Amino acid sequence: MSYSSISLWDVTDWSDSMESLAREKFVPMIISAGADRVQMIRTGDRSFCVVTEYADAQAAEKAQERIAEIRTGAAEDLPMTMASVSAGVVFANG
Repeated sequence: MSYSSISLWDVTDWSDSMESLAREKFVPMIISAGADRVQMIRTGDRSFCVVTEYADAQAAEKAQERIAEIRTGAAEDLPMTMASVSAGVVFANG
């Protein structure tokens, strides 16, 4: 059964360079940590969420130490803070 996490982020400023850094640096880093898929979704003028998908809970658990490092690095490199994170087993999709 697949497993996903959703983290909500607030930013103080939105820019094209921030989007480029997310695409070019952070998405590949998350994939290299063990994720199967990553989506970064702008949810407001100064907010976004990151949906990260894993093959299963075991793969997600194995990736968590590296994911924590990536989140810390992102908050240091960009004007943003993580508001919350939720995760769990996917029980239905389409």
